[in-house]
Amino acid sequence: MSFDTPDDRRYQESHEWALETDDGVRIGITDFAQDELGDVVFVELPDEGEDITAGESFGVVESIKAVSDLYAPVSGTVTAVNEDLFDAPELVNEDPFDEGWMLAVESDDESELEDLLTAEDYEEQVA
Repeated sequence: MSFDTPDDRRYQESHEWALETDDGVRIGITDFAQDELGDVVFVELPDEGEDITAGESFGVVESIKAVSDLYAPVSGTVTAVNEDLFDAPELVNEDPFDEGWMLAVESDDESELEDLLTAEDYEEQVA
């Protein structure tokens, strides 16, 4: 089965993606991750203004199969949370790269993005 892996963002081995935007770094989980999880039924995310640290857990995604921690691809301050996910967690399954985004972060260190996997490297990892 093939998974969508847009090459405009960077990836973590733990299946989160990071996309640099005008508003900072947007974060979500990959198409592969949402498929492995199955139907997402609940998402727990930090509040705006909270700090997250690269490599550390920032929240939880719960599906009918499992509960999984979410790991921050970059460090920074949360500037936005996708509140649509609280009422419609299935957006993570339906559109993990757009409507199903989770956080926006003002990054403390732009170089952290460069340390993440490219789309090609991530696809090799999950193959």
